This record gives sequence, structure tokens and C-alpha cells, in this order.
Amino acid sequence: MEYKNLKIKDWALEDRPREKLLAKGLQSLSDAELIAILIGSGQKNESAVDIARKILNLAQNNLNELGKLSVKDFKIIKGIGDARAITLIAALELGRRRKSSEIINKPKIGTSSDAYNFFQPFIEDLSYEEFWVIYLNRSNRIIDQKKISQGGVAGTVIDVRIILKHAIENLASSLIICHNHPSGNLQPSDSDSKITTKLKEACSFHDIQLLDHLIIGEKAYFSFADEGVL
Repeated sequence: MEYKNLKIKDWALEDRPREKLLAKGLQSLSDAELIAILIGSGQKNESAVDIARKILNLAQNNLNELGKLSVKDFKIIKGIGDARAITLIAALELGRRRKSSEIINKPKIGTSSDAYNFFQPFIEDLSYEEFWVIYLNRSNRIIDQKKISQGGVAGTVIDVRIILKHAIENLASSLIICHNHPSGNLQPSDSDSKITTKLKEACSFHDIQLLDHLIIGEKAYFSFADEGVL
């Protein structure tokens, strides 16, 4: 195929890095194709991928070396002006910052006490009920936590579909649910037991494990798992 200052959208379908990314994922693209997406278009008889290969050659095809180049260095390549050079440098800088960023240490939940200590600051002193969920990966580390609902003194409405929606979106392997009893009575109500059973069955259908349901009162908690009623 001959490229005459064609934009990527004008290329043959199999030559379009953006479409290839959508169809096959990021890992299917070469370094040159990723750079071509940043460039956007080529020039007469030369595609953006061709130009991207020349850019890589400047750094001996080494991305770490590429990150050391300046705007002036990139402009050696025909078709690369200030705007494209700045785009490349900005993208490389983002990659560098991501690499150097400190990975957030996600807490691991191994016991009901761990779960209680996590939930306690959110709901212990509330005068009304709130229902929370923590979503865990296969290592029982927290992926996310969400308040599902908020109610009155006597209770709150729980939608199992919302809980599962978040679990699926986060690719959670398991979850722990929790709510508070403002009265201080830690004994589960009939509705507490029913929602636990209903959610456990729904989770099982999606290969997600309901590890526990905690009821938090003043300075204490009830664990369905610890009491063997989960």
C-alpha cells in the first residue's frame, strides 16, 4: 500500500493501529504502532508507522533511551515538528512517572477482625444504618470499597444487583459485606439473615465468594462467618 500523507483513518483496516488496539488489545501493538498512534498521520509515501520506526532507530529501539531525547532530537526526523515532538515527550514522561509512582499497598483481609478494623471508622458512630461492601482479589487484598445504601434507624434497603455489578466490574474474587446497628444490638435480624443468604447464592452463581457479613455496634461486632451461620 502506498501512503501519500494519509491519516490513520484512511489506511487499510489491517494497518490501523487504533482499530488493531480495539480489536486485539494493547499487547498486540508494536512499539512503532503505539508511537504511530501518537503521531496521527504520515507524509507522502511514508506512513506514521514508518516515521515511528525512524524515531525508534534514534534510540537503538530502546524505549528507555527514547525517553532521554529532546524536542530537538525528535525534529531530526522528517515529519516531526514541535507539536509531535512535544506529544512524544509528554507520553514518555507519563510512562516514566507511572513507573516511578509508588504502588498503593492494598490492605489484606485475613480475619473478621481485619474487616472490622477496616469498616469501623466508616460506620461505628452513625445514628442511622449504612451498608458497605469491600471487594477483594484472590489474595484477599482490597480492590475497592463502596457504600451501597443508607437508611434510617431501623434498617436500609439492599440491592443485590448493585453489589454484584461492582464486583464484576472490579473483577473481584470475593467480598465482605457490613452494616451497623445504631441500637448497639449485634444480633442479626431476620432480614439480615435473608439478605446474607440471598447474596451468597447470587455470588456463587458468578463464582464470587461471600466471605463474611459483619454487623457493627459500639466497640464490638458480629461475624456471620465466625458464628458459622454464613
